[in-house]
Amino acid sequence: MSKPFKFKEFSINQDKCAMKIGTDGVLLGAWATIENKANTILDIGAGTGLLSLMLAQRSLAENIEALEIDEDAHQQCIENFEDSAWANRLFCYHAGLDEFIDEIEDPYDLIISNPPFYSEDVSSGNTSRDTARQNQSLPFDELLEGVSKLLSSDGLFTTIIPHKEEASFIRLAASYALFPHRILRVKGNTSAEIKRSLLEFSFKDGEILENELIIEIKRHQYTEDYINLTKEFYLKM
Repeated sequence: MSKPFKFKEFSINQDKCAMKIGTDGVLLGAWATIENKANTILDIGAGTGLLSLMLAQRSLAENIEALEIDEDAHQQCIENFEDSAWANRLFCYHAGLDEFIDEIEDPYDLIISNPPFYSEDVSSGNTSRDTARQNQSLPFDELLEGVSKLLSSDGLFTTIIPHKEEASFIRLAASYALFPHRILRVKGNTSAEIKRSLLEFSFKDGEILENELIIEIKRHQYTEDYINLTKEFYLKM
């Protein structure tokens, strides 16, 4: 068994998960707003459970539920929840989004998802990793339709996608009456192109707060903005 990934207040085992912990997940878990004092949170496509654990650390939400379709990842997510200080507030369902929607009656105050990205066919030779990375397993329209059904009327939905998909994702979200009001565009360094867009949606159409985040000044020398965003989690920040 590989060593767990240690954060300041929890550790994550990821040997059974196709998609390992990366910058995208940590950025999303740190950036997601908790100012609406969400009491119920849903993490769609939870993988290791990273986002749920980050939100358990950051918020007072009594009910944080995760959804994971892959059996091995589901088992690992449960183990990571049980090993944390917030086990009594965390629960992981083994289900796809479509079947989950049919079962759930109460909407969520906050929905978060680090969805699979690659719409192109990609093959690494590892089937579970490919499934986790290709959005055939959770197409953006299926994700947004699900969110529109599961989100409370004044709830928030937060996600991270490739920057090149931003405009089309926002148009698609609008067809489900979901509108952006915070956008954070992420670059690896000052000379790099924008790689990721973090997006926050609600059912209210209004002003959009747009910002940019640069991760590194040079290799392993992080910007103050990135340190401030992630220092509650990374051991060496």
